[in-house]
Amino acid sequence: MKAPLAILSALVQEQAGLLEQLQGRTSVRHAGREFHSGLLFGQPVVLALARIGKVAAATTAAALIERFGVRGVLFTGVAGGVAQDVRVGDVVLGSGFIQHDMDASPLFPRYEVPLSGTTVFPADPQWLAALHASCSTALAARTYAGQAIQLHKGLIASGDRFVNGAQEVSAMVASMARSGHRPLAVEMEGAAVAQTCADYGIPFVAVRTISDRADDNSHVDFAQFIDTVASDYAQAIVREWLRS
Repeated sequence: MKAPLAILSALVQEQAGLLEQLQGRTSVRHAGREFHSGLLFGQPVVLALARIGKVAAATTAAALIERFGVRGVLFTGVAGGVAQDVRVGDVVLGSGFIQHDMDASPLFPRYEVPLSGTTVFPADPQWLAALHASCSTALAARTYAGQAIQLHKGLIASGDRFVNGAQEVSAMVASMARSGHRPLAVEMEGAAVAQTCADYGIPFVAVRTISDRADDNSHVDFAQFIDTVASDYAQAIVREWLRS
């Protein structure tokens, strides 16, 4: 059997429904985490929760690669929208991933990961194209709050902070823009997993459903959205991606 694909999420709600559909499931506890292997829509996969934050996500990704020999990683979950045209209910595909809280200046340029020479870790281009097609198919007939779901592709920023203030978002976006970076969304894991996959030389892609605008009400919007919408999006997108 070919090497499995890894499907990661931070929270259990973001994978709701996928685990129940996993055929021939075997579960292993490793590195303090539960990993579930089996067939999902005809493909060998390993499902796992990355937990929240960059260190936890990087640890999970490294364990997946080392223990299970996965041939690539898909991260699916939610994020806060920070670009003006990215609305709640939209979907963002990460073409690149940056740590908005990385600052080893003046030893290294702002946002650059020290000793790597890299600021933005790119998604795998072939996997990204396939995921874009799968999202387009999965979301074509869906609406949110009476509006068609928009699919965006661009930079996703990660950091060890739940961003939930309009002033904080404005300052973060302005600071990144001064360095030539314009994120569409903000979350807490993607850039760390992208860096880990780059170190191991395996493909990485991520799709994020916009649960909030990372503003002063984001903690309220997030809790409601992740329970009612995020898992439905994730199941539809993952199904199309694996079948294709």
